[in-house]
Amino acid sequence: MTLVFLIILIALALLASATLLRRSELGRIREGLEELEKARARGSDKARLQYPHVDLSQCIGCGACVRACPENGVLALVHGQAVVVHGSRCVGHSLCAEACPTAAIAVRLGDVSDRNDLPAIDDKLESSTMPGVFLAGELTGFALIRTAIQHGRQIAREITQRILGDRTAQDRTFDVVIVGAGPAGLACALEAREAGLRYVVVERDAIGGTIAHYPRRKLVMTQPVDLPVFGRLDRSTYSKEELIEIWHSAVDSAQLDVRCGEVFETLEATDGGFALTTNTAVYDTRFVVLALGRRGTPRKLGVPGEDSTKVAYSLIDAESYQGRRTLVVGGGDSAIEAALALAEQPGNSVTLSYRRASFTRIKARNEARIHEAIQEGRIVAIMESDVRAIEEDCVQLACKGSESLVRLDNDDVFVFAGGIPPFDLLEKCGVSFDPKDREQEDVELASNSHLLWAILVAVLVSIGAWGWIELHGDYYKLEDASRPLHDLHERLAPSRGIGLLCGIAGTVCILLNLMYLWKRSRFGTWLRGSLRAWMTSHVITGVLSLALIVVHAGVTPRDSNGGHAYLALVIVVGAGIIGRYLYAFVPRAANGRELAVEEVRTRFAQVTGKLDSQDTALRENIEAQLSAAALDTRWHGSGFRRILRGLTIGKRWREVASQIDRLLDEADLAKRQKTEILALAESAFRSAWQAAHIEELRGLLASWRWMHRWLALLMVLLAAIHIVTALRYAKFSWG
Repeated sequence: MTLVFLIILIALALLASATLLRRSELGRIREGLEELEKARARGSDKARLQYPHVDLSQCIGCGACVRACPENGVLALVHGQAVVVHGSRCVGHSLCAEACPTAAIAVRLGDVSDRNDLPAIDDKLESSTMPGVFLAGELTGFALIRTAIQHGRQIAREITQRILGDRTAQDRTFDVVIVGAGPAGLACALEAREAGLRYVVVERDAIGGTIAHYPRRKLVMTQPVDLPVFGRLDRSTYSKEELIEIWHSAVDSAQLDVRCGEVFETLEATDGGFALTTNTAVYDTRFVVLALGRRGTPRKLGVPGEDSTKVAYSLIDAESYQGRRTLVVGGGDSAIEAALALAEQPGNSVTLSYRRASFTRIKARNEARIHEAIQEGRIVAIMESDVRAIEEDCVQLACKGSESLVRLDNDDVFVFAGGIPPFDLLEKCGVSFDPKDREQEDVELASNSHLLWAILVAVLVSIGAWGWIELHGDYYKLEDASRPLHDLHERLAPSRGIGLLCGIAGTVCILLNLMYLWKRSRFGTWLRGSLRAWMTSHVITGVLSLALIVVHAGVTPRDSNGGHAYLALVIVVGAGIIGRYLYAFVPRAANGRELAVEEVRTRFAQVTGKLDSQDTALRENIEAQLSAAALDTRWHGSGFRRILRGLTIGKRWREVASQIDRLLDEADLAKRQKTEILALAESAFRSAWQAAHIEELRGLLASWRWMHRWLALLMVLLAAIHIVTALRYAKFSWG
């Protein structure tokens, strides 16, 4: 009776623990959804340029991307999946994509189909409308220093190949003229110099580009990257001064031809080249690299008194302003950082004016710091206000809810209203910003190439084990009592020769397999390699350990600790294979209901909306096919029938795809358009299926994952007991 009560007590404790864990999980889900709603209300959910695109059908909810992202709040786990919350905070580090084990994240530009602030360039970064003109760095929409350096080097190599392949370029004064001495321009110049190209760099201001205008000691995030001549930048952060010193050191070491103080004015195509004009010279060149950034000229307020000497559009040294009454205009990161820096100086009175009701596009750490400064009274924030006039000793503000202008005593005004990018100048030079001139983004279909590679290796291992057993079938087919009399027993027995080696190797594979769980946790950051590589090894070592243990055990499990561990391993590997199938082909979270359905429908409408008016019937037929299929996916009957129906979802989609493909063939559409429509139709189908069955899927996947984990623990315990027993009693021989 005591044992019965103990079992009941343990069962109740487990049930209570599971309930508490579920409540905790639901609490985190609610917090994530609330934060997402706040981001949508504030407008910070939309990306500026780059953002992480999450493939909901591939995400397994490990949270590696959330932990890897240095910008707090960009990603969060909602319903067990990664979701973009504050997309405007993403600056394109791509650490989330590198950390994702299933390749479910790709950092790319947002929806640029209707944007006219990005140049039309191809995959070589060459202008679609001005062949021979390349664009690099911020101008292309990518803001990272590492990306800018990679752009510069890529362009220089492309130009080098073209120059070497066409010697007629030698009649030009220069092979390439580079506009801009920021990271992209300098990297391009360094690479061009190493290749022996005739180059020159023209820069409007000073070496360093946009970074040269940062405040003193501002920390700049970067990622490891190789800079020609200088070497590797291997730190995650550098101060402004350190980076400027690096650029100057690289320029001096390579003796680069950088001409500062030259303002780019016009670009004209000539016979086989270009004439690039600055305020001081005209350059005859074969190629042009535009790496002049997006900063352009500061955007002015257009109010009386703005030309006063007390108005500035940047803050280089906050320590120069002490005991001053200052007004900072703007609500971006630059404005926030300037206001905070000024508030730290003794005697300053700092007021922040912003035209919106809240800060929507700033980094999480800046948001926390500015709110803290406002609460402590170090900064006065006047939201929903506009500057109307700047006078010698005051500023006039128009504030929401106030009929009269608000007068502020003032000594200095810092305007951070953004800049006017040089788009007009570039368009006059022939560079197009028309979305129609951009290369259409390829439709991305999930490949799971790393998983396919792991499965291929696993299949080869299984074939090898089967071949070994067949080769020595005359031994393995004998009864246990008869095997010691066989000639191969000294080599194949579990405690001898090859059999013993297979047992040791199988144990090592099990340990390596379990290291994946350690790598996935926050304690496994010291383990080298990507999580994706570790997941691949998890699949390979799982199957390899089973194959080795099968040979070690002589194929037949015995009624012993070792035999029980062998059977447990078979079940664990089998459960892992089935679970891997579920994770690969079954969408696993409610985000499909709350996010994917809406997004896919919107995108599908955009694509099918491009069809001609006479294809209205085609669009309606496709939508009807999808609607019927979505209704057909609803589950009925017993749990077994539901699981069986879920496992055949792929077959149902192939039937629908065949019908849609037939409709598209009859419409005689272009191959690319057909591919895009089919890809979106599949996403719509799977998202609708997910929306209908999400809670059942979550329960199935969570239960399977739980079972796989605890079966693995049981197997490890049995294997440990078997090893201890074998070391204590068995007699080993190497044959």
